[in-house]
Amino acid sequence: MRISALAAAADLPVATVKYYLREGLLPPGAASSATQATYDDRHLQRLRLIRALIGTVGLSVDHTRQILKLVDEPGDDLYRTLGSAIDVLPPQGAAPRDDADPYPRARAALAALGRTPDPAFSATAQLEAALAAAEAGGLPIDDDRLRVYGEMTARLAAFDLDHLPADHGAAVEYAVLGTALHEPVLLALRRLAHQQVALELRSGLGRNLSTHRRTES
Repeated sequence: MRISALAAAADLPVATVKYYLREGLLPPGAASSATQATYDDRHLQRLRLIRALIGTVGLSVDHTRQILKLVDEPGDDLYRTLGSAIDVLPPQGAAPRDDADPYPRARAALAALGRTPDPAFSATAQLEAALAAAEAGGLPIDDDRLRVYGEMTARLAAFDLDHLPADHGAAVEYAVLGTALHEPVLLALRRLAHQQVALELRSGLGRNLSTHRRTES
């Protein structure tokens, strides 16, 4: 297909597709003449991935380029590659610090869950910042909450990794888009669960009060 058909299939302006070509995000098409090139379904799939990373996830062109390089050249150590890819996603954690114990809250929390912290992984810095914010706000994460959150997230991680594609490049796409696009679903479901449980508790409390009043009368 020509670039106009490719842009239409991807629901993008031709100018945007040309921009992605100039930036090296989209591989060039097969030259059909001195001024024309043809594109195929692989280009369409790449455009959809680029659009998801930039338009939906909100990555910059530079960060998108990093992800695409990992998709194209995932290397032999898949889990290191996945970590590098997820590190690019917002919110980016602070750079590893040189302190003897740079992330004390995260280290203690992960140790309580039987996990070993990786200071090089941005999520460790994110966890440290989140735990510090909870403390500063007067709602520190207590042991019971940490245990429940840890158990639930371990189950989620096991499910996600069990469905990881065998192809390394596809696995990077899955991990990046799954992390970026599915985490908001988890947040929404948690809030909806809070609402549902609160309604059930309120309804149960109302029934208990009515029963109590009938008994007294």
